[in-house]
Amino acid sequence: MSWDFALILFVLLVVTGLVWCLDIFVLRARRRAAAEQAVANAQYSAAGMDAQAAEQLRQEARDKALRPSWWVEYSVSFFPVILFVFVLRSFVVEPFRIPSGSMLPTLEDGDLILVNKFEYGIRLPIIDKKIIDIGSPKRGDVMVFRYPVDPSVDYIKRVVGLPGDEVFYQNKVLSINGKEVAHVRNGDYFEPDRSAYVGRYTEQLGTVSHSILLNKQAPQDFMPISDYPYRNNCQYLVNGVRCKVPPGHYFMMGDNRDNSLDSRYWGFVPDRNIVGRAFFIWMNFGKPSRIGFFH
Repeated sequence: MSWDFALILFVLLVVTGLVWCLDIFVLRARRRAAAEQAVANAQYSAAGMDAQAAEQLRQEARDKALRPSWWVEYSVSFFPVILFVFVLRSFVVEPFRIPSGSMLPTLEDGDLILVNKFEYGIRLPIIDKKIIDIGSPKRGDVMVFRYPVDPSVDYIKRVVGLPGDEVFYQNKVLSINGKEVAHVRNGDYFEPDRSAYVGRYTEQLGTVSHSILLNKQAPQDFMPISDYPYRNNCQYLVNGVRCKVPPGHYFMMGDNRDNSLDSRYWGFVPDRNIVGRAFFIWMNFGKPSRIGFFH
């Protein structure tokens, strides 16, 4: 969806940019020549008029000849705006809307967020090819990416496994490289999708301390939804899954652990699918108090 908008924006940028260049290097000179001819014709027509009327006639003729066509005027006016939006959205920050509760309690359905587009490297718009390697995702980052099963859809999850990590999730316990990731109970949370309270826990992933939701009593059954790339890197067990993250890929999980369709089901996110790191809620029209940074 965002890819379609980026393509439309790029097409508009190219079209208005071409018209802008055409106007600067060709059309303006033609209009100036036409204006000079129009003034000369008006001068001839103004013979016998008083000075003020003759000057007004010449000015009207000049203004009419210098006025660009409507399509040129609109293109020249909108080109700087489209250029600014395109550069901002492609290389600096991009807005997204949270469509589900898979990242509760960190992000809620309806949150409008900003995504840092340069932290993980500068990528060419549309083709998403990385041209400048600035940094890589870190464990604990909240990341937006194109869904590997359907790249036209944007997903948002938390980075759990880095390239080379062994991720083991069984009986609601997460382990990375053989070390259990501790989580501490921090009260209850009312989950709107299920209209029920669920346990809220604090978890530490790398340097990031964040909240997750867990229902310790709810059953779990992990079965892959497709034969995804590097499927042999994962072993599905009773009440769990163990995966070895391949090079250039990441293992993603939602903070709402019992209600998230993530890497446990569809595999790994390749680096080429990365959009950026989510970091700020700029609006939630139902809950304006949610505006601010998050981890």
